[in-house]
Amino acid sequence: MYLKRPATGLAFCLFYLSSYFTNKYVLSVLKFTYPTLFQGWQTLVGGFLLHISWKIGWTEISSSSRSEVLSWLPASALFVGIIYAGSRALSRLPIPIFLTLHNAADVIACGIEAFVQKEQTSRLKICRVLTLLVAAGCLPFCDPQFDTDGYFWALIHLLCIGDLFSALEFPFLYFYRFHSSCFASGLLGFLLTLYTMKLKSNTSSGQYAAWSFLAKVITAALSPFFFEIAMNVPTACCLLLGGFAEASLLYIERTGI
Repeated sequence: MYLKRPATGLAFCLFYLSSYFTNKYVLSVLKFTYPTLFQGWQTLVGGFLLHISWKIGWTEISSSSRSEVLSWLPASALFVGIIYAGSRALSRLPIPIFLTLHNAADVIACGIEAFVQKEQTSRLKICRVLTLLVAAGCLPFCDPQFDTDGYFWALIHLLCIGDLFSALEFPFLYFYRFHSSCFASGLLGFLLTLYTMKLKSNTSSGQYAAWSFLAKVITAALSPFFFEIAMNVPTACCLLLGGFAEASLLYIERTGI
């Protein structure tokens, strides 16, 4: 598939890679496992940058009524829970395994479409969802670095509360590496969100899926050079199976099946 908007797409891939690597560094290498504080810092930096970009005309911020804001509260709470659980999981799991489990969220989306919204689902989509489910479901049984807590947080996606006071005992709390990495995480998260929206608005869903797939492949392929990961044949097969299911989405988007 020919990739349109190469400059925007490449920037999206760069920020995707940098964002995941920075978050992994803070959560895993520095071992700052306090997602509530980490998420709060990212939100603070992102909100500040969003306000600046709105002031200089890069983005548009529309006003919402109180009823519209209230209608988004359940989704906002769910989003906070997903970010919290995702941070916990990323602190313990290698990036390729985390991305494979993350992609399995499409199984839930497909189930809602089929059973709640009563939408027609093609056989190809069903096969793709089943492939994602098999890839993610088999990983815990063949992962040589199996971590119970990592898989627990990766799978439940529940809203949890961090231990704020124990964060004061974090050994790198006053080190420049921690401060600069947290700032970079907030900055890169904002830029990734900005370019995600820009890419989605300027390309078709198929083109966005292609760029997203490319970003995930690059991130997963480069992560073993920077972060430790134990690999065996069954684990590699699960990761490849998950990648195949992700790649099949490109064909589905292109053909409209």
